[in-house]
Amino acid sequence: MSDYVLSDLQHGKAECRLVTVDRGEGGRHTLRDLNVTTQLRGDFEIAYTEGDNAHVHATDTQKNTVFALAREHGVAGPEAFLLVLAEHWRAQPWVSGTWLHAESYGWERLPANGHSFVRGGAGVRTAWVQTWGEQTHVLAGLRDLVVLKSTGSEFHGFPRDRYTTLGETDDRILATSVSATWRYAPGATDLPWDDVHATITAALTDAFATTHSLALQQTIHAMATAALDACPEVEEIRLSCPNTHHVLVDLAPFGLDNPGEVFVAADRPYGLISASVARSGEPVPQAWVGLPGTLA
Repeated sequence: MSDYVLSDLQHGKAECRLVTVDRGEGGRHTLRDLNVTTQLRGDFEIAYTEGDNAHVHATDTQKNTVFALAREHGVAGPEAFLLVLAEHWRAQPWVSGTWLHAESYGWERLPANGHSFVRGGAGVRTAWVQTWGEQTHVLAGLRDLVVLKSTGSEFHGFPRDRYTTLGETDDRILATSVSATWRYAPGATDLPWDDVHATITAALTDAFATTHSLALQQTIHAMATAALDACPEVEEIRLSCPNTHHVLVDLAPFGLDNPGEVFVAADRPYGLISASVARSGEPVPQAWVGLPGTLA
C-alpha cells in the first residue's frame, strides 16, 4: 500500500432541489428555484483507509444545511447563497475547502396576480463557489441558451482534401446552444449578482446577433470579449458552443425550388467549438478545478 497515493478527497450531497418563496408585501411573491450540490474537501483520509467516519460530515447533514441556511439567510440568488454555504463550512472542523454548485431555473411572474409563474426558457443559470483555505473563487454562467440567426453567417476558405465534401457558403443559418462560465476577480464576493448576470447574458446574445460571422469561432470570440467589456469584475470567460447544423432540403425531386426557406435541423453529429478569453494577468487554475468541460 505504500506505493499508492490517496488524493482529491471530497464528499457531499448532489442535487438538493431547493425552492424558496419570498412572500414580500401586497401578495407579490419572489420565487427562487435552485439545484444545489455540495462537496467538502479536507482531512478525511481515515474514512477511506480505515473506514473511520470521525471526520466525515455526513452528506445528509450537508443536505439539511442547504435547507436550514435557506431559511435563516434567505436566497438572494445562486452566487449569494453558495457564499453563505461556503462560510458555514469554512468554520467546521476538518474542512479545508469546498466545491459548491447551483443551477438556477428562471420563472416569470404571470400578470394575473403576484403569486403565479411560468417557467422561463432562456437557458439555465449556473454558479460555483470554490474555497481553498481562506481563498474564495466565485464563478457563474449559463447553459442551454439556444440562439439562432437565419442569415449573417458564412463559412468558406477552409482546407480541402480528399475527405472534404462540405461546400462553401456565404449565407447559412447559424444556431447553437451556448454554455458559458465566467470567473469573477478575487474579492468580488458582494456584487448585485442578478444584475451582473443579466448584463453579461445581454452582452453575449447581442454579440451573437450583431456579429457578421465568418465562422462560429469568430462569433465565440466576439461574444467572450463583449462579456468582458460589459463587466470589469469578470477576469475570464469560457464558452462551448455546438454548431447545430441546419441543412437546406433538396426539393428538386418534387419540382420545387428552395431559395433558403426549408431546412432540416440535424441534431447529430455536430461541430463543437470552445474557447477561453481572459484579461492579461496570472491564471487562476484552482478556481476551475472540478468544473465540467475544463482542463484544470
